[in-house]
Amino acid sequence: MNFEYFVVKRLISAKKYKSSISAPIIKIAITAIAIGIIMMLVAFATGLGLQEKIRDKIAAFNGHINISSYDNNNSKVSLIPVSRNQDFYPEFTSVDGIKHIQAVATKFAVIRTNEDFEGVIVKGVGDDYNWDYFEEFLIEGELPDFSNRLNDQILISQYLANRLRLKTGDKVPTYFLREDSERPVVRGFEITGIYESGFQEFDELYLLADIRHIQRINRWEDDQVGNFEVFVDDFEDLDQKGNEVYENTGSFLDTQTISQKYYSIFEWLSLFDFNIALIIGIMILVAGINMITALLVLILERTQMIGILKALGGSDWSIRKIFLYNAGYLILLGLFWGNLIGIGILALQKFFKLIPLDPRTYYVTEVPVYLNWDYILAVNLGTLLLCMLMLLIPSLIIAKISPVKAIKFE
Repeated sequence: MNFEYFVVKRLISAKKYKSSISAPIIKIAITAIAIGIIMMLVAFATGLGLQEKIRDKIAAFNGHINISSYDNNNSKVSLIPVSRNQDFYPEFTSVDGIKHIQAVATKFAVIRTNEDFEGVIVKGVGDDYNWDYFEEFLIEGELPDFSNRLNDQILISQYLANRLRLKTGDKVPTYFLREDSERPVVRGFEITGIYESGFQEFDELYLLADIRHIQRINRWEDDQVGNFEVFVDDFEDLDQKGNEVYENTGSFLDTQTISQKYYSIFEWLSLFDFNIALIIGIMILVAGINMITALLVLILERTQMIGILKALGGSDWSIRKIFLYNAGYLILLGLFWGNLIGIGILALQKFFKLIPLDPRTYYVTEVPVYLNWDYILAVNLGTLLLCMLMLLIPSLIIAKISPVKAIKFE
């Protein structure tokens, strides 16, 4: 009996379908699996990549959680100072999962040149500032150094530099308004670096300077700042950590996560999860239907052999397993080519940035790619499992084949 099964396995192997009717059907099924995997990998990699990239850019300018005075809530500038002497600063030890906390202050200003002027928000930062994000954004010059004595170095965006025709090394006269004076306060800054985040909403507003300038212009004490920016280890825990941070700060302080502050952007990002799920569902359905068609064709082509095996005493389930094993082989073949092509395309985009995007619409300059073995394995195993489950039903047709009629079948 084992010999007969071996013969059938070899006969219905995909390698034997060179001139049979099932050959083009099998090729279409393998192609459908491969295309489905490519589409799912692209959907995952670009959807998750876009979410991660935009989250990081918003966090670069705001942190993950913002702690400020209630009077500063929903304001882009620091109105009421907050004391730097807090239990949670410089280390937020009362809440687990906090990666970093930094003190900042912001103030409206006007940059004026001989030919033009532009309103900006000067963000004052100190020696505790995390420059990791801006190291990625930096396109010219170097990052300013505020770790020692007060200096006039600033970091400006490519957007502002182009509009005002500025470059690194230029002196920038900047005018600050003060409530207790009709005359503006002038500061002469020197551009040490130019950044481009691709997030125009921020690039057209922010330049970074020493926080001590903001303190002096506002006549604050040395220990007074505008607000604190908190960074968490895992963005997925943001809402939970936001509540914990709120519970562990004073009653006169308010906290706000970036998902609350930029609600519309994060709602738009959440739509990507639905799009990814929709694409995966459609691709698996299409691949499954093609595999069902291929399996039915295989069964019809091998009807006589099925009858012979039944006459020799083979059970329905044992014969079904032969066809299911062969279908599994075809699925694995489609998965192999799909992964090879899909991961190759994603790698090219990740390292060579071949496909650009409009930053005014997508907040990024090129299609971002997020490659992770977790979702790659999940997509492959999920596709294999679901397709095999879908094939169980059409394989039931084997049980309805009569040995006598099947042997006579032409």
